[in-house]
Amino acid sequence: EVKRFIVNHVVNMGGRVCPPTVVGIGFGGGADIALKLAKKAVLRSVGERNKNKTVAEFEVELVERLNKTGVGPMGLGGKTTVLDVHVDFAERHPASFPVGIVMQCWVDRRASMILARDGEVIW
Repeated sequence: EVKRFIVNHVVNMGGRVCPPTVVGIGFGGGADIALKLAKKAVLRSVGERNKNKTVAEFEVELVERLNKTGVGPMGLGGKTTVLDVHVDFAERHPASFPVGIVMQCWVDRRASMILARDGEVIW
């Protein structure tokens, strides 16, 4: 079961990724595409759900499951192992099911800018 695979991976990572984390998961395509999807998914804002209702429900279920593992902050135990889980997917061949998992530490710094036509950068 893919859910068990994801939970086992996060638990096995323990404190090495500085939990609580944001987890990006990509399904489908080839292994390269699955990882690209996971990287893109992890960049979504905490609390932002996939537009596909079924996938959004899957994200919420994984957050609940992962926060019941007891890994906790910095892997020292506790109720908050992940801040969020984001999932994206692509078509795949029935004979394969690549899964990419990208984990982002809790710091998850963000910035945005506008690059104007004249080259001016607006922060």
